[in-house]
Amino acid sequence: MISTTTNSIEGRQIGEYLGLVTGEAIMGANIFRDFLAGITDMIGGRSDAYEGKLADARETAIREMEEIAQRRGADAVVGIDIDYEVLGSSNGMLMVTATGTAVKLKVN
Repeated sequence: MISTTTNSIEGRQIGEYLGLVTGEAIMGANIFRDFLAGITDMIGGRSDAYEGKLADARETAIREMEEIAQRRGADAVVGIDIDYEVLGSSNGMLMVTATGTAVKLKVN
């Protein structure tokens, strides 16, 4: 499955648009990870705990979007946009949404 943020795929022509596809991932951050991230923020540096959680959520959302596109018979997903949101009363949840257009490519 080809997935790209561009609206076209170099060297290939889109034969059919199969519609919008979306994948979502909502993940909670636990108290221990929040504590370690707080220490990292106080002393400076990057928060590996949150970066890892963010990468996991992004990969999950993209994979889900690609699976939906594949079920529709798509060869690729173009025009992908990835959005990030924090949810919950204490911002304890992370939501990542990947959205794109499923397409069928012309056979060369």
